Amino acid sequence: MNNGCRKIGKTAAQREKGTVRMASISSLGIGSGLDLNGLLDQLQEAERGKLAPIEQQLETQQTKISAYGQLQTALSAFQDAADALNDSTLYESLSTNVSGEAFTATANGEAQPGSYNVSVTQLATSGTLATAGVPDSTTALTTEATTLTLNFAGADQADVVVDIAANSSLEEVRDAINAKEDSGVSASIIFDGDNYRLALNSTQTGEDASISGITLGAAFGGQLESEFTQAGQDAVLNVNGVAITSPTNQVEGAIQGVTLNLQAEGDSTVSVEQNTLAVREAVTGFVDAYNDLKGTIGELTSFNAETGAAGELLGDSAVRTVESRLRSVLGGGIEGQFSMLTDIGISLQRDGTLEIDSGKLDDAIANNQGALSAFFAGAADNEGMAGQVNQTIEQLLGTNGTVSGAISGAENRVESLGERYTRMEQSIEQTISRYRTQFGQLDSMIAQMNQTSSYLTQQFDALGAQLGRK
Repeated sequence: MNNGCRKIGKTAAQREKGTVRMASISSLGIGSGLDLNGLLDQLQEAERGKLAPIEQQLETQQTKISAYGQLQTALSAFQDAADALNDSTLYESLSTNVSGEAFTATANGEAQPGSYNVSVTQLATSGTLATAGVPDSTTALTTEATTLTLNFAGADQADVVVDIAANSSLEEVRDAINAKEDSGVSASIIFDGDNYRLALNSTQTGEDASISGITLGAAFGGQLESEFTQAGQDAVLNVNGVAITSPTNQVEGAIQGVTLNLQAEGDSTVSVEQNTLAVREAVTGFVDAYNDLKGTIGELTSFNAETGAAGELLGDSAVRTVESRLRSVLGGGIEGQFSMLTDIGISLQRDGTLEIDSGKLDDAIANNQGALSAFFAGAADNEGMAGQVNQTIEQLLGTNGTVSGAISGAENRVESLGERYTRMEQSIEQTISRYRTQFGQLDSMIAQMNQTSSYLTQQFDALGAQLGRK
């Protein structure tokens, strides 16, 4: 028995040493043989399941913010279309209609309706000049610094003096002329098959701006004298029997408020009339923008009974407010000859969209733009239909407006949910950390118990063997 007791005491020390070693094991389950890591993963997954509702709410709010952005964009587009109609100058604008190819024409606010016969007999051209040739464009032409003076045909056109450096070649003379600010010409070099020539071309058309010659400094030694010159000419035209000349092919003032851009010799007629196309495009743009807005709202509030799929803003109060406000302003009346949209051929359909009666609208545009201007633009700000639409949308999209408020509310909910998500995630991490510590302790305890059980089994087996021998 004493021998047995001594063995027990010795093995106890060894067991104590083994206990310390088991406590240092970091991988869960190694000491106990249990799948503690798997169990911890399942617990973590279960805990993180608490985040799913918050994630779903976050996704819903983010989707709403995006949907509100689409609504905001469509409203802004409709507002832009209304702004175009809210400008009274739109109904005063004039357009030009040219028959023939002699010129094109544009009209400004000073033009008056009328028809004009225009005959173009000569286009404005620029003057050109070419010098005598030299055999090499890179050989020096000057022995010392000198000047080259550009002469022009117009009595009021001052000569232009260009400084030429010593030992300048034809290429360097060209570059010096082109480097001269407001020289009135552009310089280039042409090769005639035998020699290189300096070619000058007036930068402006007309007789007065025409390059007529060059005066060379003595250092040139007689080289580069003018040889070929073609004078520039003014444009010549006749408007309703009145002869007109112009130094350029862009003729202003021949017809009040009209600019003629001459393109070829010939006869043409230009008619100045009310710009009905611009007005019709603006009205059509207004209707199209509203219908696009209705389409966007329809998508955002849709519901598919078969699939259960719903639009992001189905049942949203902000959308209902937008529709109600716009329906009210579009259905309202304006004092004047035209008081309702239907008076100019625009009617509200059952699906909420607008439709144009082209014949009725064209008649209003062609025959009564003054009343049309009063209807859409009014005599004062926000007095006409377009102004009221603009004001309504401005209120809806303003800082304290319905749409902005809905976006801000969704953004605040996203921020609050984000904070809640962070707190929940931290709580889950703390819980899992506590489980990990407890599992580690359990792992060490089971390892100790297994080791003690094994040790006791060995001792009892040894004791039994000793007793049996006795």
